[in-house]
Amino acid sequence: MLEAWRQVLTLSKLEAGQVVTILTGASTHPQTLRGAIAAVSSLGAIVNCLDLPPVNGEKALSRDSLSYLGTTPLTGNRAAIAALKESDLVLDLMTLLFSPEQHEILKSGTKILLAVEPPEVLCRILPSLTDRERVMAAAARIESAKEMHITSPAGTDLRCALGEFPAIREYGFVDEPGRWDHWPSGFALTFPNEGGTQGRIVLDRGDILLPMKSYISDPIELVVKDGYVRSISGGMHADLLKEYMSSFKDPEAYAMSHIGWGLQPLAYWSTLAQYDREATIGMDARAFEGNFLFSMGPNNEGGGERSTTCHIDIPMRHCTVSLDGDTVVQDGRVLDAWAKAEAA
Repeated sequence: MLEAWRQVLTLSKLEAGQVVTILTGASTHPQTLRGAIAAVSSLGAIVNCLDLPPVNGEKALSRDSLSYLGTTPLTGNRAAIAALKESDLVLDLMTLLFSPEQHEILKSGTKILLAVEPPEVLCRILPSLTDRERVMAAAARIESAKEMHITSPAGTDLRCALGEFPAIREYGFVDEPGRWDHWPSGFALTFPNEGGTQGRIVLDRGDILLPMKSYISDPIELVVKDGYVRSISGGMHADLLKEYMSSFKDPEAYAMSHIGWGLQPLAYWSTLAQYDREATIGMDARAFEGNFLFSMGPNNEGGGERSTTCHIDIPMRHCTVSLDGDTVVQDGRVLDAWAKAEAA
């Protein structure tokens, strides 16, 4: 754990004398915290720990940190926000995703690295400069495209207009001022234009619902029109998804959120089956190479104005993803220079 942290902090360009604040909460893993403190200190940086109590997410149906977004222990906490903005680097071992406070901190130039997966997952999926190069190349392809088209043998046929929002690069470390990233990760994504997604998504057996952390066993069909999921049909898993989403009583929960594909060969589709649901947030599922990952809910992380406490991530297998007719993922296999070199 110590060596893993040292590698990630070195990739994040941590320098002696810089100030690092480690943000912790009730679910922070003690081994991850101890490793972070020791690694930061060994690199000559100044370390602070800021522990905050959990919030009462009144609409949350589980204790998963991604099941209720927007309100965090930083909401209204001016003293804590000030301390984080004065830090060069924040290690988020609590989860601040999709919160206005996180955006405010990043705008000050502070870097934020989220790390909440179990220690053995962090050690297994260590980021590298190759991850960065690969994600950057994929993001550049996204930013040059006007449409993403997704198909699958199960019947998915979805078209997403692009261009209103930038591509987001997640490669597992923070090497620029004001950058946010998530260790572990390894994918490129963007948000479709508002109202610009049309078509049909058919979730097949083995696709994953998050934050439920469930492999679906029977197909689910979602009809998308003008950027919103208008209907969800299928068997038991469709019923579970519909009831969960309807509990938020927010029509914005059904909006198309981020879209992209996984690029991390060290992540595995099968890992989620090995863990208790409260032990992981499912980053293997989000990052495994060749998935098509789409979500429903907010787009404020990408610079949009839509916020909602409901956020659904769905990694899919066996999809083909094209950008302006150029195939980048074929039947769940990434087509890029790195994959071609490995195949050779």
